[in-house]
Amino acid sequence: MPEDTVSAVPTRILVPIDFSSSSHTALEVATELADKFHAEVFLLNVVPESPVVALPEGVSEASIVEAAKKQAEGHFAKSKTSLEGKGITVKTSVEVGYDVAGTILEAIETNKIDQVIISTHGVSGWYPTVFGSITEKVIKLAPCSVLLLRTPKPKSSTKVSSSRLMEWW
Repeated sequence: MPEDTVSAVPTRILVPIDFSSSSHTALEVATELADKFHAEVFLLNVVPESPVVALPEGVSEASIVEAAKKQAEGHFAKSKTSLEGKGITVKTSVEVGYDVAGTILEAIETNKIDQVIISTHGVSGWYPTVFGSITEKVIKLAPCSVLLLRTPKPKSSTKVSSSRLMEWW
């Protein structure tokens, strides 16, 4: 097949995970496709760096980011064990960045991803309203196929803390 031809059969699938129920659904779909097509799965969690805000004394932004990274890595270890138990090759990455969509797009390029599986609703709140939808940016700018899963909007419009989201994982 010529190098510039796009294949409908994925070989390297990226799943951006924010530990919402929607991203869990995306992981389930990626697992099915990876099993069917013998594709590798790349799980990516982006810990967003927040703008400077007043934190309680003794709490630093660095400590919050480090705790989020460790928690994500712990959850990914469980997912990796489960996927490898099904014979699926999986790689995980926890990145930190101000631009979540940009970090996802970098991962696509770096890992030569040919399929992204992403959901319409992840962690909700004011962020998408102010900065635009991460999913929308990935769909518009990804250099590969994107499978968009329409999932129900979360019941609450307030942002749920990442520690609460990660509890079920």
